Amino acid sequence: MTGPSFARRHLLAAAPGLAAGSWAGAALAKADNPADKKAGRLVAAHEFGAVGDGVADDSRALQAAIDAAFVSPDAAILHIRPGTYKVTRTLRIAPRGAAGKPANITRLSGIVAHGARLVSQIDNGGNVLEVVSDATVRFLLIDGLDIRGSGKDGHGISMECEYEGGKYIYNFCLRDIVVQGCGGDGCRMLGNIFEGQVLNSYFRDNRGNGMTLGHGARGGILSAIHVFGCVFGQNGVNGVAMINKCYDVSFHGCYFLLNKKFGLDAGNGCTLLSHCGFENNHESAPDFEHGDAGMRLQGFSTLVACTGYSMFKQTHLLRAFVAGRLTMVGCTGSGGGRAKGATLAKLSGTSAANAVIVGCSGAIAYADGFEGLEVGGPSGGVRFGADWRSRNLMQLGDYRLWVARDGKLRIKKGTPGADDDGSPIGTG
Repeated sequence: MTGPSFARRHLLAAAPGLAAGSWAGAALAKADNPADKKAGRLVAAHEFGAVGDGVADDSRALQAAIDAAFVSPDAAILHIRPGTYKVTRTLRIAPRGAAGKPANITRLSGIVAHGARLVSQIDNGGNVLEVVSDATVRFLLIDGLDIRGSGKDGHGISMECEYEGGKYIYNFCLRDIVVQGCGGDGCRMLGNIFEGQVLNSYFRDNRGNGMTLGHGARGGILSAIHVFGCVFGQNGVNGVAMINKCYDVSFHGCYFLLNKKFGLDAGNGCTLLSHCGFENNHESAPDFEHGDAGMRLQGFSTLVACTGYSMFKQTHLLRAFVAGRLTMVGCTGSGGGRAKGATLAKLSGTSAANAVIVGCSGAIAYADGFEGLEVGGPSGGVRFGADWRSRNLMQLGDYRLWVARDGKLRIKKGTPGADDDGSPIGTG
């Protein structure tokens, strides 16, 4: 991808560091100084009339503060004091220049709101907070915001940049966010959104997905999104849904539990999951026999030290149709109570796909002739493919070994062309 200042991958670590450090601290320390507001660097919501008593409608005041903060080129950090802020209409971040037209923002800007709760009384399906980019936005920070939905609103946080090119949201950071009870998704990101992080955030009891990530339906590629230490629980559909063929997302130390459907539904693959847990998803299923996996995957992925545990309707950690390469290392799948039959995985895939499972615990069921290579599983040793068509046949030098339909072990130099190809070994 080309675009402005695209040594951009080298900046991925820098933006969150700035967000967590001096800028956020400065916003909290100096937001009460009117001179800072005039300088275009720090803005305080209370200076625009935001009350935060849970009674006054703060929608107009908060929108005025947002508009003042997100003006190019001198975008600001907006500080919202601790309090309860009633909102009755969507708050929109839409960066503009001095003339009111869309303009780029390429310096750190955002909202610092630890202790502030937005209580939505939106009843027309409108989102609570929107970030809509008609330009390029870098180093956006949303820190410490708590959103309590009405159930009649839309998404809690919606970030959108659906363009073919030239307009982007990247190097952003969402941290210490809580979104609960919204009528749509807790958080939704679509389009040209990349090189961003979501940290230590909680998405619970939303009527849609806890989070939805995807390429834009009208254009734009979502990629290089990293999610750390977040919880996706009790949402009305999935914990997280990856849609519109996106795949370049990684989850680290996240927990997916008690969602109505999957904890994670990745329809085109998912780059990486490490140290993630999936517990008691598929709450909408009538019973264990009609439940499903904590994670549904089509395509490819790498899972490291992920766990699936169920006492109710989640049947296994992973159900996957593998079209590329699946690697699982140190993962477990188990259950108790009504879900004592819960296992590690159910796998199928294309004839060209490959699955390698190393040091994992829990049974694996294969379907449609697909087989994985299992190393150091519950029974120890190495489990190779047995069917002559398997990509995981045991190989000794140039020779392949397999078990024919008559139960005999066969061997051939090179790739077998049929079940009875090569030569039988022994008389068994």
